[in-house]
Amino acid sequence: MVKIQKLTPKYNFLFLLATTLIILIATLYPFNFSQIQLLSLSTIIANFNHSSTFQDQLNNVLLFIPLGFSFTNLLSKSSKKNLSKLFLAILFSFSLSLTVELLQIFLPSRSPTPADLLNNTVGGMFGFICFYIWNAKSFSSTVEKLETSRASQSRKQIVVLFIAYLFLALFISFLWQSATNLSNWDSNYRLSIGNEVIGNRPWQGYVAEIYIADRAISKNEASQGLSNASYFNQLGNSLVAHYELNGKCCYQDQTGNQPKLLWRGKPVTVPESQGVFLSANHWLRTSAPVTTLSQRISQTSEFTISTAIATTKLDQKGPARIISIADSSLRRNLTLAQQGNSLDLRLRTPLTGENGSDLNLNIPNIFTDNYLHHIIITYARGTMQVYVDNIDNFYSFNLLDLIPREQRIFYYAITFIPLGIGLSIITLLAQKRLIFYRFVFYSGVLIPSLMLETILVSESGKNFSLKNLLLGISFTALTMLLLRVRAARLKKVHKFQF
Repeated sequence: MVKIQKLTPKYNFLFLLATTLIILIATLYPFNFSQIQLLSLSTIIANFNHSSTFQDQLNNVLLFIPLGFSFTNLLSKSSKKNLSKLFLAILFSFSLSLTVELLQIFLPSRSPTPADLLNNTVGGMFGFICFYIWNAKSFSSTVEKLETSRASQSRKQIVVLFIAYLFLALFISFLWQSATNLSNWDSNYRLSIGNEVIGNRPWQGYVAEIYIADRAISKNEASQGLSNASYFNQLGNSLVAHYELNGKCCYQDQTGNQPKLLWRGKPVTVPESQGVFLSANHWLRTSAPVTTLSQRISQTSEFTISTAIATTKLDQKGPARIISIADSSLRRNLTLAQQGNSLDLRLRTPLTGENGSDLNLNIPNIFTDNYLHHIIITYARGTMQVYVDNIDNFYSFNLLDLIPREQRIFYYAITFIPLGIGLSIITLLAQKRLIFYRFVFYSGVLIPSLMLETILVSESGKNFSLKNLLLGISFTALTMLLLRVRAARLKKVHKFQF
């Protein structure tokens, strides 16, 4: 097998060109560029007003690792210092990422995102690190420099590096927590009742009223709200929308914050003793985006929704949209829908994506009759709670607990393998002091994983998971040990050769 470090400069360049082309195809295909009439700085800034999901961020990091690797490989014969090579690798990754993001402005199927610039650049930097780990000569040289450096002679400098390592682990832990906030809600979406905003996911049934607040109410408050719906009027400034759905038209927001609801489709004549009747031909949509509502919920990352609904068909699917704050069937902030007899919930977060469908938020056996049911939904710190008719009929789930196993393993690998690389550097510096080395090793392996699990449990209310704790420890320890073993083997080979 041909080793990359032995390739000629010509093949090194072709390797870099191939990784660059792969990135361009992955990020710009199908190349359906369109023309923008007025291209200006303000237009460019406006087009960058998009958010990125947690999974997209990880994918963008992974996409640029081969680029950083191949670019560093091309520079490997250069006499430049390693810090200069790192700077060039970061600059090249950022420049290509910026080019891609600017080109995506002209692609209707793509959404340029500021976070992609950072994630792509981090991916290029990881590619640089991966090359120096994989390349035997570069790896041995780096290890030798670490072992003979001034930092290896100073316990104080090692302690400072270890503290920086722990702060990095703390920062990563808070990034995990931010994956469940609502900061990526789009303020340009409308509120629709009984259908998707564009009219392609109809629901048939009755809706009597809707209250929406920008905070999650307590269980005691939910109990009072279930006993008397008008209790929500006592929420004061927290109440951002209140629509009483009765009569023919039109339905003003009682708080004065949101636009009015207007009928879409054809008028129907149906008894409306349970509220307003909605169907495929007759549904409601606000006259303008509910900007204030989305902005305030985005700021608090909490909400409460109280509504009274009755389905007229028990087998509706689609899912059939009951209440939706969305732009299309693929982009939304929030949706309550019916899928058979289940209540289907979609919530936009960095973790669940722009369509809010990356995690399964489904509560079975809600629509088993045609009676009017009072439903209260609250969300705060990654935890959603649903009350149906009474306080004892209660459902609760945390978004972080719903991440599929394979996806969770992938996320933990991306989180803890870089920490393992950092810990291996610190232990190389500390290896001459046995007791100090053991302290750095054991605490450096345990603390980041324990820190992440503790923060997620305390901040989001998720269940403590020993499996997740051990998973983080395993990735950190195995990465560090593999690098130490590689360093030891290369040192033996070097001694044998001389």
